[in-house]
Amino acid sequence: MDTKILLENGTNELEVLEFTLGGNHYGINVAKVREILTCEKITPVPNAHPCIEGIFMPRDTMITVVNLKKSIGLSSQEDKGLLIITNFNKLNIAFRVDEVLGIHRVSWEEIIKPDATINQAGAGVSTGIIKLDNKLIIILDFEKIVTDISPETGLKVSEIDELGERERQNVPIVIAEDSPLLNRLITDSLKKAGYVNLVVNNNGKEAWDKISEMKRKGGDIHKQVGCVITDIEMPIMDGHRLTKLIKSDPLLEQVPVVIFSSLVNEEMRRKGEQLGADAQLAKPEIGNLVRQIDQLLIEKNKS
Repeated sequence: MDTKILLENGTNELEVLEFTLGGNHYGINVAKVREILTCEKITPVPNAHPCIEGIFMPRDTMITVVNLKKSIGLSSQEDKGLLIITNFNKLNIAFRVDEVLGIHRVSWEEIIKPDATINQAGAGVSTGIIKLDNKLIIILDFEKIVTDISPETGLKVSEIDELGERERQNVPIVIAEDSPLLNRLITDSLKKAGYVNLVVNNNGKEAWDKISEMKRKGGDIHKQVGCVITDIEMPIMDGHRLTKLIKSDPLLEQVPVVIFSSLVNEEMRRKGEQLGADAQLAKPEIGNLVRQIDQLLIEKNKS
């Protein structure tokens, strides 16, 4: 199994599970999917959010069921269909869909980033669009859907206050994150934690292009790139590919790379380790992200 992971690692590809809602086609990264079940007996929860149907407990794990149609503004009367059981941000959540059509292997380069008319900053629920066989598959932003329903599951920015007063740090940190909302929250949190020299990018390709330009200009690259923070899921170039490019470059291999993603589960952690990532953290843990950067930069300065 490890060999397969290594061979497929850093190829800038992903597998998308295609499903339907009201006759429209949508997708989710297979890395988030645990299993697909037919509808089970669901127990309603009093005073729950209108998009939450209730809970059920297969194999002794309690799972919240979200009506995906309701959450993206489609009419929903029937309670049929399938449940896509997911795991991300350390949460187990089931999303009700009409039908599951299959899995497509695509490159991140083929995924079109929605423009501002579709995705207003912080408001849209689409992370990308795939054109396949003359149809459009919209990849939904499941993290945002869940955060809108339950804000406490989002980035815990309050953790930064617990770190107390901190000295200003001018270490240059390169960030690759495609969500405008998360980009803002991460940069605000890092600045509050004293890290003010931030180079923000919307995907891995932008980040790699900037790092490559710094290399071409010459000088000590470590004074220009002190650390890299990257998401995994991003259009054009994902975080695993970015990590592989950095760690395969003799001039850059000592630059600390932190993967900060909702997809840091056991399998993804193994992939990140194979690529040489210095740290991997699940996305709500913004306080731990700062602590990890502190530690990596202390170790880097000693070497």
